[in-house]
Amino acid sequence: MASTELKQPLEQGLAELGIALSADQVERLLAYGALLVKWNKTYNLTAKDRPEDILRLHLLDSLAVLPYLEGTDIADIGTGGGTPGLPLAIAAPERRFVLLDSSAKKIRFVRQALLELGLHNGAAVASRVEDFSFAGGFDTIISRAFASTPDFIAKTRHLAKPGGQWLAMKGRSPEDELKGLPCSWRMEPLHVPGLAAERCVVCIKNSG
Repeated sequence: MASTELKQPLEQGLAELGIALSADQVERLLAYGALLVKWNKTYNLTAKDRPEDILRLHLLDSLAVLPYLEGTDIADIGTGGGTPGLPLAIAAPERRFVLLDSSAKKIRFVRQALLELGLHNGAAVASRVEDFSFAGGFDTIISRAFASTPDFIAKTRHLAKPGGQWLAMKGRSPEDELKGLPCSWRMEPLHVPGLAAERCVVCIKNSG
């Protein structure tokens, strides 16, 4: 993926999202996209690795949820190749991110990406979520494609700080999943520049 090829559409997408990043942050996002393409054949990180797909489906899609983050400690559950956690860590250096996945192979890539991108606010952990613990709990627990919303909450409840939140990134409105949730929630539409498909985020408050 040529950084020069995607720099302008990335900057245009960021402007549409209302996200102001430094030149260094933009370059790190482009470098992360290039790493995804480079390592994808070996590590099976994504089914779609054309430059325009990396831009829309991985970089801008991840960053669309940035305004909904709360607190300092953020967990990305089922991060796969590092989304949405890595783009968010680049865009929000004042926050701390734990990127968790049960695939040791994918976590090896995420660790390498953190190293090559010079990100000091992220940690990659290879573990089943049920076996992972975090002292004090996370302010925000986010997932893009981990499980149904009820399962996502059930499997990560032990990681949630009282008063914290879950963010479940979804495609179409998952109304059937939300019936009977034991927490208060709201659904927000997400606009992803260049992506025609419907996207939304379910924001669920941990009242426990």
